[in-house]
Amino acid sequence: MKNSIIGYPRIGELRELKFWTEDYFKGNLSLEKLQQNVKDLRKNQWKLLEQAGIDFIPSNDFSFYDGMLDMAALLNVIPDNYKFLGLNKLDTYFAMARGYQGEKGDVKALPMKKWFNTNYHYIVPIVEDNTEIKLNSEELFNQYTEALEIGIKTKPVIIGGFTFLKLAHYNGTKKIDDFIEDIVKAYGDIFIELNKLGVEWVQIDEPILVMDLSENDIEIFKRIYTGLLKNKGKLNILIQTYFGDIRDCYGEVTSLGFDGIGLDFVEGKKSLELIKDMGFPEDTFLFAGIINGKNIWKNSYEKSFIILNELSRHVKKENIVINTSCSLLHVPYTLKNEEKLSEDYKSHFAFAEEKLVELAELKELFGDTNYIASNKYKNNISLFTKKLNSYNSEVKKKVENLTEKDFIRLPKFDERAKIQKDFFKLPLLPTTTIGSFPQTSEVKSTRAKFKRGEITKEQYVKKLKEKIKECIELQEKIGLDVLVHGEFERNDMVEYFGENFNGFLFTQRAWVQSYGTRCVKPPIIWGDVSRAKPITVEYSKYAQSLTSKPVKGMLTGPVTILNWSFPREDISLNEMAFQIALAIKEEILDLEANGINIIQVDEAALKEKLPLRKSSWHSEYLDWAIPAFRLVHSSSKATTQIHTHMCYSEFEEIVKDIDFMDADVISFEASRSNLSIVEALNKNNFITAVGPGVYDIHSPRVPGVEEIVKGINSMLEKINKEKLWINPDCGLKTRGEKETVPSLKNLVEATKKVRNKLGEYV
Repeated sequence: MKNSIIGYPRIGELRELKFWTEDYFKGNLSLEKLQQNVKDLRKNQWKLLEQAGIDFIPSNDFSFYDGMLDMAALLNVIPDNYKFLGLNKLDTYFAMARGYQGEKGDVKALPMKKWFNTNYHYIVPIVEDNTEIKLNSEELFNQYTEALEIGIKTKPVIIGGFTFLKLAHYNGTKKIDDFIEDIVKAYGDIFIELNKLGVEWVQIDEPILVMDLSENDIEIFKRIYTGLLKNKGKLNILIQTYFGDIRDCYGEVTSLGFDGIGLDFVEGKKSLELIKDMGFPEDTFLFAGIINGKNIWKNSYEKSFIILNELSRHVKKENIVINTSCSLLHVPYTLKNEEKLSEDYKSHFAFAEEKLVELAELKELFGDTNYIASNKYKNNISLFTKKLNSYNSEVKKKVENLTEKDFIRLPKFDERAKIQKDFFKLPLLPTTTIGSFPQTSEVKSTRAKFKRGEITKEQYVKKLKEKIKECIELQEKIGLDVLVHGEFERNDMVEYFGENFNGFLFTQRAWVQSYGTRCVKPPIIWGDVSRAKPITVEYSKYAQSLTSKPVKGMLTGPVTILNWSFPREDISLNEMAFQIALAIKEEILDLEANGINIIQVDEAALKEKLPLRKSSWHSEYLDWAIPAFRLVHSSSKATTQIHTHMCYSEFEEIVKDIDFMDADVISFEASRSNLSIVEALNKNNFITAVGPGVYDIHSPRVPGVEEIVKGINSMLEKINKEKLWINPDCGLKTRGEKETVPSLKNLVEATKKVRNKLGEYV
């Protein structure tokens, strides 16, 4: 028996990669030292995987920023405006990821989108008409050689040509069909180099195969691999899929002649059924995704063996490789650093390193005909028979007693809009921000001191109020119309609320990469959720007392809290969402009662768990996700303006559903996607007022006034001026003050220019 993993977290046990890379950006770490550090990090991880007994150890799953961006660099898919900067290879790579503003030029970052149904973000490659797809980097081969130098023969990992072409954006007249021959040639050249190195297995990730595919899609896939597999040399080719099943193309995949096929048996609802009904190639290895790569609960060996035993009736047992369902980059690195979490809790969890133990044990047990008698098997079974302290009868009763009227807000949108216009008397094109302001080292230090008990709660609150006062004064000086308190008390938009809810657990160092150097620490939903006490009222009320302008109350929505946490596996997602919604609803009513009349309930992650197949969108997700948001604000007054915010996903296809959320104002990420959302809003007669972001906060560059003016004017061609808000793409938490202040000044100045041109500036 053998086992495998698809990929491993690359940020390091204590986020070392994040800090090294950020030091490099600041000029505090040399290129040579950065490269040596990551080399050591990779070697340590390969040794860890070898010691854990992993048979198929991946290489090239490491990335400085993102795997899709790595493939763009490998395949020479680098737009001209980045090449013309004349930077070294790594700095050109980072310019594509983050933008560049300096003596060599000024370019925006490439678009960024959610990676399928995860909270990971990928960089969207831009293919221009003059793009020459060809082998352009040695990094893939260098990493294989690095591992070989320490005696470890790895399985190089690359994103497949079909997924790459499907996820790329074509900035010209040429489309995907025009680049098929080039992509086949480039991957063929990769195969040649891998053969020279003596590589035995190469893993080609094709997650796009789990999506809805057209006949043309399948033909493109076949054209790519028919040519490639004929020229693979001595390589064994593993085609790896994840996040679902390949029902649309199973026959094609199994007949093309791959040496290994990786299928997901966690999210792939039909994966087992496909094998039972259509068979599996006799001499092909099945890489069976049994270990959940996206959640942190321990694997149930009993459930795994139901699948494995069924598979062994249709696939040679010696050809089954026990695998993860997807890359482990979606879970934290290790439980070892969780010193404060009790063993009663930790015994139920498996982070990346602990999943290696599960893989080793499953491999051992699957090779034992009497595995049921094994202590390892018995110990695992006993874990799942323990009764958890996770139930709250009062919360369950509230959810059970919900009726249709609990999801309907009155008066209806049009009437509310008129009431709110008279109530707030905001100028045309109101300006605001998404919520958070830069989390300076001073803010982080104050929070850390409070957590360590070095300052009292009174001292902590005093410090926070000083920062809030500064933030309000800054916004008034800049000239923004609707203000925020800055969120200086919050570590994370989800973790902060979880800390004030019953039913959540928290970790110390369970970081997960979200994009680039941005890492998040998702809380764990352990039990039924309820609000322990008012959460945001004190700071929101204080901020509002400092100004005559409206200050937004800032909350995180139920679906985002759910999607950015590690959820329970013993109850449904919709039950958890409704529990969280009821808790947020209590907070809204308290904010209203304390004079907060604009309340933003962020649903940044609304699309994250949207099923990848359209046929399941409503029945499995939207039919409860949209009502969960409506439940939050259904009891709000007509004079309470409800905002929400969404970012870094393709929302165009669910615009009508978003409108049905019945918010008063919705802000979207838009600048990186060239305002494509605006066209979709117009096409679908979107009734909600909108604030498509006018500049990208995930890049350090400062947008010019005329650049923002141009963006606003483009929006006004599609959006009624009475319904348009002006705001950045996202919260400003991760930005520095030196770029935040001039960017916001330019935003306000640009808005004034547009208002003056419209003749309606007040």
